[in-house]
Amino acid sequence: VSLQREVDFLRRYLEIEGIRFGERLQFRFQLDQQALGCFVPNLILQPLVENALRHGIEPHARPGLIEISASVEGSNLRLRVSDNGDGLKPSGSKSKGIGLANTRQRLEQLYGSRQQLELVSNFGSGTVVQLIIPKLLHPFLNPSESNK
Repeated sequence: VSLQREVDFLRRYLEIEGIRFGERLQFRFQLDQQALGCFVPNLILQPLVENALRHGIEPHARPGLIEISASVEGSNLRLRVSDNGDGLKPSGSKSKGIGLANTRQRLEQLYGSRQQLELVSNFGSGTVVQLIIPKLLHPFLNPSESNK
């Protein structure tokens, strides 16, 4: 699906979650226009946003912020989901969550070595999940053809 469609879905999802969390949930999108026309696997960001809600925002009474960003960098699309929660405890730095594992597996099946999924979390300062995938401008072209 286009990143624009994925973002539209995420906005609706976060608006629904906003009813549950009230003022405790803030979210922000930072999206390059060029990135919105790129194609991404359907629902690739939803489990990452869900994790940010569940682990970064939900455990606290204080307001939380989830940021979703997208940019095109050369022949790649960079997607980031971050939260300002507590981050992972040092013993939990090798996350074995189902959502993250499924996302990693989907990316490996679709893009092989041309993708990256990186989880950066420092206890006390939130978590960032970053995906780097080939920039696809048409869903039916393979990555090597989309840049011609």
